Amino acid sequence: MWIRQSGVRTRAVILLAGVLLAGCSTLPQTPLDPKGPVAQMQTGLLLYTLYIAMGIGISVTAALLYVVFRFRARPGLTGVPVQIRGNHVLEIIWTVIPVLILVSVAFPTVEAAFSTAVPPEGAMTVRATGYRWWFAFEYPELGIVTANELRIPAGQPIRLELTSNDVIHSFWVPKLAGKTDMIPGRVNIAWIQADEPGVYLGQCAEFCGDSHANMRFQVRAMPPEQFDEWVRQRQAMAQGPSELSAVAARGRELFESNVGNCFACHAVDGTKAQGVVGPNLTDVGQRSTLAAGILENNYENLKAWVRNPADFKPGTTMPSHARLSEQDLDAIVQYLMSLK
Repeated sequence: MWIRQSGVRTRAVILLAGVLLAGCSTLPQTPLDPKGPVAQMQTGLLLYTLYIAMGIGISVTAALLYVVFRFRARPGLTGVPVQIRGNHVLEIIWTVIPVLILVSVAFPTVEAAFSTAVPPEGAMTVRATGYRWWFAFEYPELGIVTANELRIPAGQPIRLELTSNDVIHSFWVPKLAGKTDMIPGRVNIAWIQADEPGVYLGQCAEFCGDSHANMRFQVRAMPPEQFDEWVRQRQAMAQGPSELSAVAARGRELFESNVGNCFACHAVDGTKAQGVVGPNLTDVGQRSTLAAGILENNYENLKAWVRNPADFKPGTTMPSHARLSEQDLDAIVQYLMSLK
């Protein structure tokens, strides 16, 4: 009776595991749906070792069940069963088999490690820096600095120079590549490539403090011609914001004054705001999210975020602006929304 119930439980667990694995391929952050060469190689290695492990588990379980039933106690059986201690053939077999299994895993593992360690020639360089709790992205070849949305051309390898400004973070875009640590005072090199346009979600994968779970970002892979157009538009922003409405112009004054005091931490290209403590806001109006990916970028959310960021991100170093009047808050928000 117990054996029958155990078999039912085992089949149920296997069925449930199969359903969960099948569903994982549809999740927005899953390594089981690779969209680039790095992720494809890493996912292939993951599945290869998983299948080997499953084969070992099934083989050991089958051998165990065979021994349990074949040599179980029966009425009339007495004495000590035949012992196999000192059987050199068996000892050689169960030594050689694990060695062969380890070798079969070692070769593709080493190959994947070397293939993903060095970016291909012609890769575009992006410097990614982790802060508590957001990501800065700098394109040194293009003269562009942005935050929390990494825009790349589809089909082109991207060389990532990864570091941290404070504590250890980890850069992770499951559909494009595995995790790489971002360590203060050290630059780790990795690379990604998106084979097709799309939005790929990423996040910090190393516990880094109160709002670790709120430290997210997006990789927006664009058709090459659209990426080139974005680069031209983004570089043009270095000349400063174009014509502003009266309210937005008032917001710029507040942003760059000691009243709003935003310029002390943030930068806006083409203005006197050149802070480096917080995210570069030159193109904040065209980003799809706020606060490192936790809020949709719209007027109401931006105003609530500026008023008191701690309501959304515990431990944030950005101060509250609740002391500002509604008119001043509206002016600053309109100015920020115009930066696109």
